[in-house]
Amino acid sequence: MPKTSPYLVSLDIGSSKVCALIAETGSEGRVDVVGKGIATHKGTRKGAIIDVPATIEAIKRATEEAEIMAGVQIERAVVGVAGPVVRSFNSRQVVAVAARNREISRDDIGRALDAARSCPIPSDYEILAVLQRQFVVDGQDGVADPLGMVGSRLEADVHVVTVPVATTQNLLKCVNGAGVAVTEMVLEPLAASEAVLTPDEKDHGVVLADIGGGTTEIAVWRQGALAHTAVIPIGGDLFTSDLAVLLKTPVPDAERLKKKYGAAVAGLAPAEETVDVPRTGGREVHPVARSYMAEILEARARELLEVLWREATTDIPPQELRAGLVLTGGGAALDGMTDEAEQVLGVPVRIGTPRGLGGLVDVINGPEWACVAGLLLVGRGGAASPKGRPAAPAGLLSKLKNSLGRMFTPASAI
Repeated sequence: MPKTSPYLVSLDIGSSKVCALIAETGSEGRVDVVGKGIATHKGTRKGAIIDVPATIEAIKRATEEAEIMAGVQIERAVVGVAGPVVRSFNSRQVVAVAARNREISRDDIGRALDAARSCPIPSDYEILAVLQRQFVVDGQDGVADPLGMVGSRLEADVHVVTVPVATTQNLLKCVNGAGVAVTEMVLEPLAASEAVLTPDEKDHGVVLADIGGGTTEIAVWRQGALAHTAVIPIGGDLFTSDLAVLLKTPVPDAERLKKKYGAAVAGLAPAEETVDVPRTGGREVHPVARSYMAEILEARARELLEVLWREATTDIPPQELRAGLVLTGGGAALDGMTDEAEQVLGVPVRIGTPRGLGGLVDVINGPEWACVAGLLLVGRGGAASPKGRPAAPAGLLSKLKNSLGRMFTPASAI
């Protein structure tokens, strides 16, 4: 018989696979993982849905696997949004404090945030989230909560995330088509940050890089607030493609070789050790030195690291990112990635794995589970940023309500 306790469900629809998690919520905000599912697919490319039926089928396979493990039927889920089409920027607007005694009220704070949100965006885009960064009172910046302070000018500084309307519509169509309603859409690097970063790292300044199959998503944190987000069109699939082309082997074999024998640092692979590599077209195998494979992967890793760090430090001095770089996503699992990153960038680097969860954590202890685990934590109601939870705009909220209304009556798994 299906369980009736409150549940959370998250879906990460990536470029090469769909991941699903089911968690049971307990007292004091505890989240225990009770089911997981994963399904490979080719329905998206670089974060964009290109094959709706294939994506729907992959979502069904992933959710069914999670349902069997958890013993609960999935009806609603928090879903991640990503891809190079996502655009974000910082917005800062000022309002006058209304009270005669110049004491800042909730109404003043609301007006300041509304002013900061009211920024022009292209007609084919909509606001996915608005994240509070800081307030400025009469020129004094770094204010987390200005309520009760005295001043005449109140400025709100926010980070605005926008996404094409078509992207959210296609995502809703695929998830709904798999029999699941969408309760919330969350920017994926924000979710991954919630799962792997510590408050100290966010305060000291840190770059999170989630290396997926088609893209690498980055989130830059400074002084405890989100400062910058971006998506780079380089991911693990390019590492595989490089091996396939240069070793003249089919892509599935290149992916297998990358995972089993690959390294991001040539020095980690013994020069005398060789691997039998199948030739394209079903011809005989040929021996290839592991060090040569590592040289190919190292070149691509160096390019990725240089590009992501350049993007992360476009508007933020590197010296303000004292906590360095945290790598997560499936691409972070390549042997030697942290060594290569430290050598190329000269900053502290670590692999980020999910934290803050209970239950079957041993089955999701790899960096590839960071995003879908973070979606659970955001869906729990915890703040994705210590300075305020992202607020979905009215247009997107209306879509999600319609999604829920079309799909289900009140559910046991949310």
